[in-house]
Amino acid sequence: MPARRWLRFSTTGLAQAWPWLLLLTALAVLRLSKGALLSDAYALLSRPFWPGTAQSEWLRSARRFEDRARIAALESENARLRGLVGLQQATPARITAPVIARDPAGWWQTLLLGRGALQGVREGSAVLAPGGLIGLVSSVTPTTARVTLLTDPSSRVGVWVARTRHHGLLTGLGTDRPVIRFLEKDPGVVAGDVITTSPASTLVPPDLPVGVIQSVDLRADPAPEAVLQLAARAASTDWVQVVVR
Repeated sequence: MPARRWLRFSTTGLAQAWPWLLLLTALAVLRLSKGALLSDAYALLSRPFWPGTAQSEWLRSARRFEDRARIAALESENARLRGLVGLQQATPARITAPVIARDPAGWWQTLLLGRGALQGVREGSAVLAPGGLIGLVSSVTPTTARVTLLTDPSSRVGVWVARTRHHGLLTGLGTDRPVIRFLEKDPGVVAGDVITTSPASTLVPPDLPVGVIQSVDLRADPAPEAVLQLAARAASTDWVQVVVR
């Protein structure tokens, strides 16, 4: 009798404990697999709700577009840097300098360069960006230089019209469009004429490209004026070249 009672008790206890044993076994397996089985089960159950082939193709197309855009940007940057290196090698009298700061309150007035007196930059040196002249060095420290842009109201640079050889004074207005005040009453200029630095100027080297005349006011007093579209875009320039005298 005792043996039968113990056997009956063991069978009953096992029948009551098997759900807990099963749960403990499942938890142990889940622990040992680090959640892999749960992830696989979720993936299997959610498969009917996965995105269709159209969405997969959209994702692949977006990835290809992103890759092409990144490659194009890298090629453009590579070409720009190669151009700067080539220009530096072709014109050893120029120092390449990075633009390290701008004055938000005077966006069209000054730039701060990451080269200074130790690299040969001097006060009054002409500063070029891709396209042409953008300003003159107004002050220098051992490692930096401040550039007064052609658009600054204090800027005055002698220029001339290459086609007619008429001279004028380029003056900044604090905007992206400086004006030329001509010395002659009838300069004979029209919109589209190319403007370069004057050979008579003692501040900058002659015949540096400056810009193109956008409009002309022959009735301006005391002399005709012209609005100039600068050839170099100072607002988006991140590297410049300083002409070493």
